[in-house]
Amino acid sequence: MTERDYGKEIDALREQLENLQDMVQASLPNKPSAKKLESVQVMQGMHPDSRLSDLMEELCHKTEERNGSGLVSYLGIYQSGGRQSNWIRSTVPTEDLLSLIESGIASKVLACIGNPNRLAILLEILRGPKSVTALVEKCGFGSTGQVYHHMKPLLAADIVVEDEHQKGFYVIQPHKVQGVIMLLTGISDMVDETFTKGTWNDAEEN
Repeated sequence: MTERDYGKEIDALREQLENLQDMVQASLPNKPSAKKLESVQVMQGMHPDSRLSDLMEELCHKTEERNGSGLVSYLGIYQSGGRQSNWIRSTVPTEDLLSLIESGIASKVLACIGNPNRLAILLEILRGPKSVTALVEKCGFGSTGQVYHHMKPLLAADIVVEDEHQKGFYVIQPHKVQGVIMLLTGISDMVDETFTKGTWNDAEEN
């Protein structure tokens, strides 16, 4: 009977385990790291798509160069009901965004669309042009009068307009689609912070 070499078997098992660990590690996205500039942490490897991670690093450097509080770049596309909206914005200063709170514009916009009934109307119209009769059915209103009541602020804010191609049907203003979708994007980020990284705790400790 051949005597087993337990030492050799253990070494072989250890090697297999190390190989498995290397394979698992290679399949995972890179763990974000940070490089400290004078006042900005350059967040590296934040996203599996290296192009987006590179863009984040560029924004960090530009924020440092202009000595600002931050910059935002974004792009998107939305298509539904035979219509399409595309948008690109680059290096929007966060100071400009925060000023929307100071001016009261942010609270007015949120109050305008924040009502559940108005959001239901926006959802249906985003999916495609809708008549008031269709909105009564889709949103569960009791009458067309209720629809007009809740749609009045949306019309006044020029978010919703009557479709120029279909009389009696309503659509989102083409240049306002971006704002609605990006507002929902911000809400999504509040709920799921998967791709949000920062050094807030470190800043508080210093």
